[in-house]
Amino acid sequence: MADSVKSTTDGQPERRRANRAALNLSATLREGSRSKVQARLMDISTHGCRVECTTPVSDDSCVWLNIAGLEAQYCRVVWHCQEFVGLEFEKPLAQGVLDRLLSNNQQLTEKAIKDLRGIAARSHWLARQAGDQDIHILAEMSREAAVDAVLEGFRLTKSRS
Repeated sequence: MADSVKSTTDGQPERRRANRAALNLSATLREGSRSKVQARLMDISTHGCRVECTTPVSDDSCVWLNIAGLEAQYCRVVWHCQEFVGLEFEKPLAQGVLDRLLSNNQQLTEKAIKDLRGIAARSHWLARQAGDQDIHILAEMSREAAVDAVLEGFRLTKSRS
């Protein structure tokens, strides 16, 4: 990562320690002794990930994240906004482990790209309804999902050529 400080679209400094990669994988979350709930992994880095999960979680709570191809990850909920949750891994993933996961899921399918477009539209709609506290998170999420959908769509089209 470059030494210069990145900033987000709202002018705030970027807080992430590692670059993220878009994914669309099924996962499960489990908080404490509660039952596992379905989630969808939207993006991932060595230090954390973003998931979509309709079951509410509290900031600073700890959860177990299960993704096929990885051992269960113990995570801290860094933020949540509507059905979207930001998780920080207790132990960062080794770069080789992340690279293997990404290479095994390198090409998003047409359905996954459609899902990204749906996330962009849903988070955009939520941002329009949100109060000051959540609007920036949701608007940025909408923008990122839309960009990821376009990039992955180009990649899919190019691979078919």
